[in-house]
Amino acid sequence: MKKVNIGDTDLEAARINFGGNVFGWTLDEKQSFEILDAFVDAGFNFLDTADTYSWWVNGVGGQSEAIIGKWMKSRSNRNQLVVATKVGSETKEHPNDISKKHILKSVDESLQRLQTDHIDLYYTHFDDNVTPVEETLSAYDEIIKAGKVRHIAASNLSPERLLESFRISEENNLPKYVALQPHYNLVERGNYESQYADLVDNHGLSVMPYYSLASGFLTGKYRSEDDLNKSVRGEGVRKYLNEKGLNIIKALDIISEKHSSKPATVSLAWLMAKPHIAAPIVSATSKSQLQTLFDAPKLNLDTEDLELLEIASK
Repeated sequence: MKKVNIGDTDLEAARINFGGNVFGWTLDEKQSFEILDAFVDAGFNFLDTADTYSWWVNGVGGQSEAIIGKWMKSRSNRNQLVVATKVGSETKEHPNDISKKHILKSVDESLQRLQTDHIDLYYTHFDDNVTPVEETLSAYDEIIKAGKVRHIAASNLSPERLLESFRISEENNLPKYVALQPHYNLVERGNYESQYADLVDNHGLSVMPYYSLASGFLTGKYRSEDDLNKSVRGEGVRKYLNEKGLNIIKALDIISEKHSSKPATVSLAWLMAKPHIAAPIVSATSKSQLQTLFDAPKLNLDTEDLELLEIASK
């Protein structure tokens, strides 16, 4: 299994990052264990979660980390994995919060749920736009020196706050973000490519896009309004049922047929062909869906394929 280094670190991750938001939400503990077993049995090692998954179910979250922790302990495989989690998201109990007090409290709670002594990659999940950058980075400095976290990364931060973070990290010898987790896929290209791509290149960040399959739209499952009731997430893709979205699906169909593949696999292969994309984040709720993900790193799109997708998705 080919692996890539995350940023300039020694963390080596396979090129699919499993999104753990489904654990304790659309998958119960037993189903989650089965999916996790199949994922690592196929040679993958990169898990993504957050301290607040799935707060929309119970108000506070924690279910996903707890399931992953229980699974890792039962399989005794912690040292074979790259585990990423996040801090700062809102719950019903508090708004977004990246204060030092909240980070120091939250990291210990995450470690307890994950049943581990360290987190490989710790993300600023959401910016509260209030806490000074120095305060957040000094909290990370403290928990890295304590051995609780190995490296830090950023998700929903503005380009301005990211740049400020890099400046302050350098000036004060504080930890530096090594990766970015943006919203990026074939139907959502504009914001990342115009606001973040140069920043990523300049600072050598690895990129793990979330919503890699646009809430399932890029699987080809939704082609008309009649298809929206196929899933609880159906309404979330209504906005893509337009000329651009359907042109992308048409291009995916053509390329899928050419390679005897599937639209989701092609969509992920397109992401992996982009500069600095380390491992798209994607979830699955069945073993058949997992196979679609497993096939993506093995699919090499040619120039003709990439040009067709470029035209359709612009």
